[in-house]
Amino acid sequence: MANEPVGGNDTARPKGQLKALAPLWGFMRPYRARVVLAAVCLLLAAGAVLILGQGVRHLVDWGFNDPSGTRLNQAALGMIAIVIVLAGATSGRFYLVSWLGERISADIRRAVFDRVLSLSPAFFETTRTGEILTRLTSDTTLIQTVVGSSISQWLRNALMFIGALAMLVASSPKLASIVLLLVPCVLVPIILFGRREKRLSRAAQDRIADVGAYAEETINAIRTVQAFTHEAVDRQRFAGHVAAALASAQKRIATRARLLTLIIALAFSAITAVLWIGGHEVLAGRMTPGDLTAFVLYAVLVASAGASLSELWGDVQRAAGAAERLLELIQEVPEIAAPAVPTALPVPPQGRVGFRDVTFHYPARPDRSALDHLSFEVEPGETVALVGPSGAGKTTLFQLLLRSYDPAEGAVLIDGVDLREADPAEVRRRIGVVAQEPVVFGANAWENIRYGRPDASDAEVRAAADAAMATEFLDKLPNGFDTFLGEKGVRLSGGQRQRLAIARAILRDPAILLLDEATSALDAESERAVQVALDRLSKGRTTLVIAHRLATVLSADRIIVIDEGKVVATGTHGSLVGENGLYARLAALQFGEPSIAAQ
Repeated sequence: MANEPVGGNDTARPKGQLKALAPLWGFMRPYRARVVLAAVCLLLAAGAVLILGQGVRHLVDWGFNDPSGTRLNQAALGMIAIVIVLAGATSGRFYLVSWLGERISADIRRAVFDRVLSLSPAFFETTRTGEILTRLTSDTTLIQTVVGSSISQWLRNALMFIGALAMLVASSPKLASIVLLLVPCVLVPIILFGRREKRLSRAAQDRIADVGAYAEETINAIRTVQAFTHEAVDRQRFAGHVAAALASAQKRIATRARLLTLIIALAFSAITAVLWIGGHEVLAGRMTPGDLTAFVLYAVLVASAGASLSELWGDVQRAAGAAERLLELIQEVPEIAAPAVPTALPVPPQGRVGFRDVTFHYPARPDRSALDHLSFEVEPGETVALVGPSGAGKTTLFQLLLRSYDPAEGAVLIDGVDLREADPAEVRRRIGVVAQEPVVFGANAWENIRYGRPDASDAEVRAAADAAMATEFLDKLPNGFDTFLGEKGVRLSGGQRQRLAIARAILRDPAILLLDEATSALDAESERAVQVALDRLSKGRTTLVIAHRLATVLSADRIIVIDEGKVVATGTHGSLVGENGLYARLAALQFGEPSIAAQ
């Protein structure tokens, strides 16, 4: 499913009804004692309402016929006792199911988030972030509402419907037959309209996800949006997504409204018929006023329960759609996972890296090789620069080393172990990354630098910042290291964000360091500061450097030239310039004539 966008074609989805909610039992199981207690409260409350009908019958036929008022008092006390039981049971049911709704929705959110964190980058190539966020928020809120309210109310009304029907038959089979004739007329629309509403609810949730995804993407790129004066186009497109979501929601609302109209009309027409026929039965002496009163009460219960069932069924259908969407994420199988018995990496780490006849295709581009039978080795402590035109496959090598993907052919090794046989978490603990556009989280400097080593002390964090030449600007912030750095570090310059990322890598103390265009976007002054910090970071570590600025890799132990996913040359700067190949042409473009570049 990773290669198909989540939330795509609605018609391709399963059309199950309550089956879609069955997986929720797995989340309820740890709280089954509360579920049982809630069920007991539910049965007590429903039973108390049904017994009220008999209490009313006794009050009318038995209490009103005693001039002394004794029987009336006793009947009234009995009614009060029933009401007390009803109130207590209803209160207990409300508390228990509300607690379950909040608890289970929290557990589902955690399960979905845990699963999302375990998925490989291939999944996110075809799935929008906004779609995932919608499932974490609005879909789980639907589940919370249904588990914490709608399901218990639906079950209560179902019990009331069945129990009241039974009491109708026991009270007057003749009048009950009239009500029973209308039951199929009530149930059939519930089933048919319910199926349609579930499909429409699922579609509405998908359209809401489209709104969230577009808004998230646009807001994250707000500077680019404004720089290219793209606001008018984005407003129009966002309005289109909102209109689609509104149209989808309106279809669902119209379906529910038609269902409610039909159910209420049928139910209360039945009550009117019962009153008319029952009145003639009382006038003829074939029923007592108490019997008719109780019967009408049960008929009202049947009608109101049927109407509530139809309305609550819509909520259950919406929850079924949300459960399907959440289950898709929870059941998504990570493409990159640790083997059942992972091979242990050597201790202490050596830092040896190997690519052996590696061929790789990105999932989104299966017809084009990003790497084509590529091979090379990097010795512990060696600094190797990877050079080549854009799209040659340099960044792909880093992705394979981090085991974000597995090669289609060949093997990637660290310290002699094939990464497919190792635990990905153990592999990544040995690697530090400084990217061209480093990620800075919406937190302070302490948390950002400590990201790779959460247990590091403040002294260790400050020492890493000193080594990265970051202390000089962090101490000047309003609250020093405690200053909130803004969303994505917007309060820092590009060079400052780079040095913060270098401090993070220094604190992690990796055996292998990956530098991906770490200085390409910086001005000359910032580049010098960052380069000094990088030189300190690289000492004693295996370092792979991607750089378009060849001046930054002149001191590398070895330069590997990559083109179209293949190694086309290996050597030092001078030897590669002398070969007059791809590297010489790149050097000529940046330095001038090859002869000058070689000096």
